[in-house]
Amino acid sequence: MDITIQPIVTEKATKLSEKLNRYTFRVSPEANKYQIKMMVEKLYGVKVVNVNTAVVRGKNKSRWTKSGLLRGKTSAYKKAFITVGEGQTIDFYSNI
Repeated sequence: MDITIQPIVTEKATKLSEKLNRYTFRVSPEANKYQIKMMVEKLYGVKVVNVNTAVVRGKNKSRWTKSGLLRGKTSAYKKAFITVGEGQTIDFYSNI
């Protein structure tokens, strides 16, 4: 099973990382907490203290066009909140 992990860099996620040393990632829906922990420790070289996950449901979207009302839905995804050890940080921009 191939697990994907992408950092979420938003204003709210940045506040969490500054205040609580907690980072937010978008992960594969089939990944469990142990697999997420191992991936983050391997990729970023930090000690993971805690992993919390949440499944974000898809939202209904609609818009008016010339041909009428188009309705759709955004896809659902899994979000992981990673708490790292005291004094450790994850730098998302080091790979750029």
